[in-house]
Amino acid sequence: MPHINLQLSGTPDADLSRRAAAAIADLTVEVLGKPRELVAVAIHYVDRPHWFIDGRSLAEWGRNAFHLDISITDETNTKAEKARYLQRMHAELSALIGDVHETSYIHVIDARAAAYGYGGLTQEQRYQAARIAAA
Repeated sequence: MPHINLQLSGTPDADLSRRAAAAIADLTVEVLGKPRELVAVAIHYVDRPHWFIDGRSLAEWGRNAFHLDISITDETNTKAEKARYLQRMHAELSALIGDVHETSYIHVIDARAAAYGYGGLTQEQRYQAARIAAA
């Protein structure tokens, strides 16, 4: 159950948002093994004159950028899986928006199971319920 926030430089573009959301969902399922039906993506746009790297706006740089935060339940993915996710996601988003400044970030947030959840239940509650049901 990952929740994903993506910031893209530029003006809102519904087609780009759809393509980005699809690519993000595909990689999240493929690389991190998350259930597609639980992948939630919110996309926000930041005008290039309002996004700064090293004191210069992206408009001044003549470049694009992105920032992706993904919250996953702690201890559900390995370091290698997260590294592969960062590498592949960076390549995918760079290809989608083009001319990407290297200072575009991806942050995998390992959230504690007792402090993270959906549908009114924490991931810890879901885990414990599954263990009881299996016993």
